Amino acid sequence: MATIPEPGRKIYPARADPIRIVPLYHAGDAGQPTAEAAAAAVAPPQLSYRNGPLLTAVEVFTIFWGAPWQQSQQPLVGQINQFFDSILTSPLIAQLAEYSVPGKLIGHGSRVGTITITTPTPRHSVSDTAIQHLLQQEISTNAAIPQPTPNSLYFVYLPPGVRAVQGGSASCQAFCGYHSDISGAIFYAVVPYAGCTGCLGGLSTLDALTSTSSHELCEAITDPIPGRGWYDDANGEIGDICAWKTKKVGQYTVQLEWSNRENKCL
Repeated sequence: MATIPEPGRKIYPARADPIRIVPLYHAGDAGQPTAEAAAAAVAPPQLSYRNGPLLTAVEVFTIFWGAPWQQSQQPLVGQINQFFDSILTSPLIAQLAEYSVPGKLIGHGSRVGTITITTPTPRHSVSDTAIQHLLQQEISTNAAIPQPTPNSLYFVYLPPGVRAVQGGSASCQAFCGYHSDISGAIFYAVVPYAGCTGCLGGLSTLDALTSTSSHELCEAITDPIPGRGWYDDANGEIGDICAWKTKKVGQYTVQLEWSNRENKCL
């Protein structure tokens, strides 16, 4: 039976455009590039602005999908929410100000809430289309989830044993997280549980999740509609250029992000 949304709550059509990912970790990713990679580099990265939206004061809402987040993984829920509470007003966000444009000044953000959803139960493989449908359904029917604003960013966390599938590829096989949008109206990121060597990158589970989350956070702020904000046709988004290069901000592990101004990962 079709769900009738509450008055004022709109369900947007799903969008199947390509999305940006956190690639799997490979030994040496955090060090110097290989000779092959260096030879392949035609020009240094340079992000250019494509006139799309930016999330100038990002409003993060975390969604933990699956019963394990209320059971064995419950401690991680609080730790991830505390990570956002800290990092959204940290120097990591402040460094993104260089990507401000007239009328769009990037500043600090905030976490506006969290929820754990246990129904429907996620299957072993969850497609991006299914995640989009879940988001739209919950936004339209669940009063605990805020309506999208121009700065909203919904972070969807998948539990252990559940992989995300998009574009014919799967998490822990080709990627560790991604972000996208639905019709330019709903911005979201997907972070599967870091349950494989390629998505741990030698880090603890929490550190791997915060690293991947910071990658997607900074990309969603600067390029919420992939390829229409700050983008480099050869190298991708701000986080892609610096994948698996990490640093500590306070107590949290985050990924370095590309700086056009400094011409390096910061």
